[in-house]
Amino acid sequence: MGREDQTEEREVLDSIFPDEITDVSDTSYRISITLDAPENDNQEAEPPVLVLEVSYPEEYPDVAPELEISAPPNAPKHPRLDINEDHDRLLEALQPTIEENMGMAMVFSLVSALKESAELLMAERVNAVHAEIEMQAAKAEEEENRKFQGTTVNRETFLEWLEKFKKEMEEEERKLREEREAEEKKANKKAGVKEEKKLTGKQLWERGLAGKADFDEEEEEEDGLPAAVEKVKIVA
Repeated sequence: MGREDQTEEREVLDSIFPDEITDVSDTSYRISITLDAPENDNQEAEPPVLVLEVSYPEEYPDVAPELEISAPPNAPKHPRLDINEDHDRLLEALQPTIEENMGMAMVFSLVSALKESAELLMAERVNAVHAEIEMQAAKAEEEENRKFQGTTVNRETFLEWLEKFKKEMEEEERKLREEREAEEKKANKKAGVKEEKKLTGKQLWERGLAGKADFDEEEEEEDGLPAAVEKVKIVA
């Protein structure tokens, strides 16, 4: 094994990834991997692309290949995958595949494993977003339901309600009492004005508001006999 095996693997990869593979040197190349976005992702973004650079050590495949992961030049940052932040995690996810395939051509398996782990990472983030949305919706629904459920009644809440109810009733009675008193004062004031307008003749005379004739007339009415009756003489 050695250079011959490396050349053979490279030829096989060229037939599998004719448009995705690019040589860097005689012993290294890059493979572009287009990822599939999660089906439940509502983000409208171009599918992210990873670039796996493979370099063969002289002893490959008896030793692991040298690997590097990057994004294409000038590629926009994807909302579900950040190569800079996820670089180490994605490389670490390839270790089991390397160990399982040691001594054999493994680049195709590494490409498949990298694609799977990156897509799984994106799916986890999309699911986390949906879980957060569902949690917020459930919280809002719970708050809405509380408006119709009312407050749970126990001894403490009942006594608190009763005290509040008594204060409200006392306040209502106070307002009604003040309103009645105001109405009574208003009625008494009107009655006083009316009574003052109905002064007797004597009161009018004392206040200089009437002549003597008026006073005599009033006195006659008070005695119960008209003045003309007093002047009548009885003939035997």
